Amino acid sequence: MPQALILPMAAHVALTALLYVLLTAARAPAVWGIGRRPDGTNPWAAVETRISANLSNQFEWPLFFHVACLFFLQFRAGLAVVVLAWIFVAGRVVHSAVQILTRDIRLRGLVFTVNFLAVLGLWVLVVVAAGRAALV
Repeated sequence: MPQALILPMAAHVALTALLYVLLTAARAPAVWGIGRRPDGTNPWAAVETRISANLSNQFEWPLFFHVACLFFLQFRAGLAVVVLAWIFVAGRVVHSAVQILTRDIRLRGLVFTVNFLAVLGLWVLVVVAAGRAALV
């Protein structure tokens, strides 16, 4: 089942790539003049800041997700690992939507907690698996 971890990892990479595309589109009026308002301003300036912040977030806590998945690609990954990986990815998608489309910091924090706990769960399983491997 370790190969089943490639899909959630690839899904997170795809989300990150999509955020780069969205950021490029949001910056188009400022960079290339495409879609600029008659007064010269960027109609996407507010959302551009939120997309940029969310994109930065993809390189913080998710790092621990990918490291845990790489560990389980080398060892036996059970169903719990795959489920936690998909919970993390679903949480990241929802977190991105909340951060980009709203200003609801409380909701964003709640959604982040799902991501946080999923990765924490993965790391509990890493420690348990590493402990078992050390006993063999």
